[in-house]
Amino acid sequence: MGRESFSGGEMADTRTKLFVLDTNVILHDSGCLRKFAEHDVAVPITVLEELDQFKRGNEDIHFQAREFLRRLDALTGDVLSREGSPLGEGLGSIRVVLGHGHAPRLDEAFLQDTPDHRILRTTLGLQAEEAPRQVVLVSKDTNLRMKAKSLGINSQDYKSDKVQGFDKLYTGRRVIEGLASETIDHLYAHGGVLPAGMLPLPQPPVANENFVLRNGSKSALATYRRGDDAFHRVEKLTCYGITPRNAEQSFALRALMDDSIRLVTLAGSAGTGKTLLALAAALECRQKYRQIMLARPVVPLSNRDLGFLPGDIADKLDPYMQPLYDNLTVIRHQCGDDTQAAQRINDMRESEKLVITPLAYIRGRSLQRMFFIVDEAQNLTPHEVKTIITRAGEGTKIVFTGDVAQIDQPYLDALSNGLSTLIHRMTGQPLYAHVTLEKGERSELADLASALL
Repeated sequence: MGRESFSGGEMADTRTKLFVLDTNVILHDSGCLRKFAEHDVAVPITVLEELDQFKRGNEDIHFQAREFLRRLDALTGDVLSREGSPLGEGLGSIRVVLGHGHAPRLDEAFLQDTPDHRILRTTLGLQAEEAPRQVVLVSKDTNLRMKAKSLGINSQDYKSDKVQGFDKLYTGRRVIEGLASETIDHLYAHGGVLPAGMLPLPQPPVANENFVLRNGSKSALATYRRGDDAFHRVEKLTCYGITPRNAEQSFALRALMDDSIRLVTLAGSAGTGKTLLALAAALECRQKYRQIMLARPVVPLSNRDLGFLPGDIADKLDPYMQPLYDNLTVIRHQCGDDTQAAQRINDMRESEKLVITPLAYIRGRSLQRMFFIVDEAQNLTPHEVKTIITRAGEGTKIVFTGDVAQIDQPYLDALSNGLSTLIHRMTGQPLYAHVTLEKGERSELADLASALL
């Protein structure tokens, strides 16, 4: 029933689609072949040529390229035939397309012969060959998708790695208004513990979710613990001279200082205190850990690679690590530059008990009894986040901080980056806590600029 039309003497199944993959989709997710359900997948030979450039290296994209080529090589069918090689039960097939002839419309529009344009030429050829079957170009490159649409090619972003809508991403906090006065009084009068049954909620709480409880002038901060099915009052903590300035920062410090929580994510825009709070908490509980490590991905801006910067590798990396040094300076000033606490920070750095490093330098390491802070985590892929967490040894705590609305990687967005994926997948796990920090606390000037500019 599904093979309804003929093209070139062969039947085309118009019930299923044919998805043409761009190189960046594979470099983002080597397992993408199994994400298209019953539909078929085509890989232009140009894509394999580009993947060949990424076979060697230690970055995530090099891993993805090697893994995809291994999976393609392991298939038993003839990937060069039009039928392709079956991907498995309930899935379509995969074929490698060697290329098509001239496409006058494309040649008139784009004068240069680039890999992107060869992928477009192949897609146009498949579109004519497979008609009336729907052919879709899948790319994480916005510009390539726009070029495709200008040529009448159906194109879309790779969506299987995206979490639910940005506005629905778990924030780790709820505000409950209009509570009975007795409910808040009970929280204060009984050791800061409120049985879950005493707090009516429209949706049940998840592990380590935070609540702002209000009744007129009365209010309290509480977090839900699944172990005893109760809400526990959150008190304002001071960690290494840093005191929270709002409810979200209080929730964040509580999670950072809780030994039962081994994974914490802090999201929020610049100036909300994400990295500062994480570092202050790490210093406060330093005796529980063998080492405090701060890391961030090196993402060169304006297409300027590290080679453009003068000096040796340390000199080249310093500009990227400077925001972490700035946070250390804030804490030292808060404690007082001449105090024992400030001197202790210098001693910890000299003895390498406190280390600031590019994220790429942790590859191959096993993180034992570490307080590990990963800054700018929104620039990591889901696979990179998984790689980091799976290195955690006994007694290690990992904190990811970042702003999911500020992405510096060209093929990640607010819904597909590693931080958003981590928040979405880990919500409700007893070992995990998340807080979205919303209020900037840098300065009155910074708040004014954020609001008006």
